[in-house]
Amino acid sequence: MARAILPFLALISSLLYIAGTAESAASTSFIKASCKATDYPAVCVESLSAYATSIQQSPRQLAQIALSVSLAKAESMKAFVTKLTKFKGLKAREYQAIKDCLEEVSDSVDRVSKSVRELKYMGNGKGKGKDFLWHMSNVETWVSAALTDDNTCLDGFSGRALDGNVKASIKARVTNVAQVTSNALALVNQFASKY
Repeated sequence: MARAILPFLALISSLLYIAGTAESAASTSFIKASCKATDYPAVCVESLSAYATSIQQSPRQLAQIALSVSLAKAESMKAFVTKLTKFKGLKAREYQAIKDCLEEVSDSVDRVSKSVRELKYMGNGKGKGKDFLWHMSNVETWVSAALTDDNTCLDGFSGRALDGNVKASIKARVTNVAQVTSNALALVNQFASKY
């Protein structure tokens, strides 16, 4: 009797694996198609593909996870810039630029965090009709402001006097966070336009 069940279980396992693989491929295709509407599609696909099983083919989940990825990147950048403020031997102007950048990045983290919470709140059935538009407007405004904060961080490093490793490392991180945040905003706008 046990021998008769084993082939049956193997067949069921194979079918479940094939179904899971097909679903994952469909989710990945959905992410790729959605990312075409962003300014940085390759970054979009790269940052979201790992979440394909959670996203499935849901525009809401895609926007939610894109915001969560943006938040994680912004928090990581904030931690990095915080560490930079403790470096010894920084020029006075360099230190001030880092402090200003930290303030901007902190604001960015706060705004994206609010956006993540707002979109989750809407996912609990709270966002319908005019409420939906109001909540989406909040999310779009906060993410747009966060993007401005990210870009403003670099303003303090303008000019050749601050060229060097600190500027280069901050610029690389800010650029990555700004690209992911820009993509999140595009995906939020895409989600909002469906309602």
